[in-house]
Amino acid sequence: MSDGTLSPKKILMGALTAAVFAALLAAFIFPMFFMLSTSFKTLREANITPPSLIPSEFHPENYAAAWRRMNFPHYLLNSVFITVCTIAGQLLVCVPCAYAFAKKQFRFKNILFALVLFDLVVPAQAVFLSYYLIESRLGWIDTYRGLVVPFAYSAYTIFFLTQGFKTVPDEILDAARMDGSSEIQIIALIMAPIAKPVIIAATLFTFAYKWNDYFWTSILTTSEAVRTIPMAIQNLMPTDHTIREWHIIMSGNVMLFAPMFVIYILAGKYIKESFTYRGGR
Repeated sequence: MSDGTLSPKKILMGALTAAVFAALLAAFIFPMFFMLSTSFKTLREANITPPSLIPSEFHPENYAAAWRRMNFPHYLLNSVFITVCTIAGQLLVCVPCAYAFAKKQFRFKNILFALVLFDLVVPAQAVFLSYYLIESRLGWIDTYRGLVVPFAYSAYTIFFLTQGFKTVPDEILDAARMDGSSEIQIIALIMAPIAKPVIIAATLFTFAYKWNDYFWTSILTTSEAVRTIPMAIQNLMPTDHTIREWHIIMSGNVMLFAPMFVIYILAGKYIKESFTYRGGR
């Protein structure tokens, strides 16, 4: 029987595990802490070397300055509208696609799913020209349609949902079909409620991606009319060789990050549940 003492091997493994977690915590938490700290500094304190971790005085007026310079309400409305429409589009497109891949049998199913997997590894930089040319022909450059419609399809969302839907027992769906339910009713009234953690997690991932999207917005827009918050923060960067106002820039970044943080706190449990989801609830 064990006398309750830990062996040197267990102590070493525990110490290594703690060190790894501490390193990961520092890698993720410290940049956010430094961003928040800098947002309250003065211009001089934000540019000194070495940088200070805690501002000597707190200046919340930096946020008001960033708000005015970015024309924040305009870009916020654009970000909310484009992000919400993209999420709605993906729910309408990707959920039925994932359901078909997970629970239906049809010709070329494996080939089509392989193409979805291939799309996962294709970088945006390899296809942006095709997107731009197609949208230019359609007259969608610098429009909300151009920033929403092409992104209603997402290979990652389809793959993620497909893996989650596969865990739902087929017996539940067969029973619904025997009761005369259509496939649309099965998706909306049975599959979606059972697989709610997976769908919510996919929605959160889409929100984070679209809310922070800078690449596609910069490619598919030519004016400030439909641009979003990441582009507005870029406008805080000086175009000449003057000193960068990092305290104002970081205030803008905090305002960009804050909605994601709040949504993660409110719905983060669904992300955890989605990775341990086994269906049949």
